[in-house]
Amino acid sequence: QVQLVESGGGLVQAGGSLRLSCAASIRTFSRYRKGWFRQAPGKEREFVAAISSSGGTTYYADSVKGRFTISRDNAKNTVYLQMNSLKPEDTAVYYCAVDERYTGTGSYYHVDEYEYWGQGTQVTVSS
Repeated sequence: QVQLVESGGGLVQAGGSLRLSCAASIRTFSRYRKGWFRQAPGKEREFVAAISSSGGTTYYADSVKGRFTISRDNAKNTVYLQMNSLKPEDTAVYYCAVDERYTGTGSYYHVDEYEYWGQGTQVTVSS
């Protein structure tokens, strides 16, 4: 059974930084696509960032490009999201997700293309 556990969320002032971590209980972690999504109150869950199974390609939502960086450490079965220059509109519950399947580039961006999800970690950015 795959389990994902996020950590690193919290309260930060605008302009600050946080690093989220997502530890996975997967023996073949390197074979999985990995993504970060977020959901603000009253809004749908949205794509934030993703990284290919090889780690060679990353994808970002326009709203976070240049501020957030996704990375992974296969030896630690962990995927990270470094968030810099945080804004109040980044406030949300952040979820990591993984999936072993690949159906094309579009699969990185869509909630339905990920099979396993963490429980989420709250990020609150104050103005």
